[in-house]
Amino acid sequence: MNLLQKTTAAIFGVMLTVVPSYALDMNLGHTLTPDSPFHAGAQKFADILEERSDGEINITVFPHSQLGGELTMIQGAQMGTEDVFVTGQSTLTNTAREFLIFDIPYLFDSVDQANEILAGPAGDKFLDVLPEYGLVGLGWFSAMERNVFASRPINSVDDFAGMKMRVIQSPGYVDSYSALGAQPTPMAYADLYLALQQGVIDGADTSPDQFVSDKFIEVSDYYNLTRVHYMPALLIMSKSRWDSFTAVEQEMVQQAADEAMAYAQDYYKQAYDNAITEMEEAGVTIVETDVDTLVEATDPVAQQLIDQIPDGQEFYDAVISARN
Repeated sequence: MNLLQKTTAAIFGVMLTVVPSYALDMNLGHTLTPDSPFHAGAQKFADILEERSDGEINITVFPHSQLGGELTMIQGAQMGTEDVFVTGQSTLTNTAREFLIFDIPYLFDSVDQANEILAGPAGDKFLDVLPEYGLVGLGWFSAMERNVFASRPINSVDDFAGMKMRVIQSPGYVDSYSALGAQPTPMAYADLYLALQQGVIDGADTSPDQFVSDKFIEVSDYYNLTRVHYMPALLIMSKSRWDSFTAVEQEMVQQAADEAMAYAQDYYKQAYDNAITEMEEAGVTIVETDVDTLVEATDPVAQQLIDQIPDGQEFYDAVISARN
């Protein structure tokens, strides 16, 4: 008996025996480790939903790309073969170009500012476009502060000159680091550790928690607080799966997502602080980069990206207005 049927039965004082017309077991995939904020938020979502639904809606969380990479999961959700997943925004831009706005360097000043904006009307504006792509955005994980780890310190923009950097193959990342004077270098993430160890490349960018959990702490001497991008991540459900739920169930799913995302944001803050401490204890030098020189160098990238996005100026203005 589904939740709406239970409610109806309670009102009329009768007990119904109804077999649901759809499965209530779902899989949720993400690409990070079991100790990551992605996993913490996903598991919290599963736990809340199981409790609130009296065990009717059960979610099994699969970390570490067990259900495929982010692009594979996005495509699966669009086809209705994937239920729920977590993705970083940069991968989503292949499907929904509007999300390319978040590739703009220095769009946000801090994690807290980014999370506050994403929780308001500006964030909703982006979630509202997802159903036309066969997806439903349930909420935002914490924005992740991405910094450059490397074999050299980066004190200002001048230190990027000639640096071979593995970057996400998304236009905003390639354009941003090119503008800084680096040489963006395509490379599979799985090959990055060995490439750093052998000196094939000089550096890459990621958040502090991932830098530690993926063991780059062993092959990089410097973690530079460049703060070029604050990448949002999202909890997304297949629209076909969402549409299979009753209105009562949809409300329950959304409430569970809201609580889980708040939990995940707090978890990210703690993971960030713990990672910085672990870096210091391991002897990694943490560099406070002169961000002002980087902001000036990457300023032209914003308009270049806006021009590539449907209604790009409108989406950009929504974010900038929320900052003021």
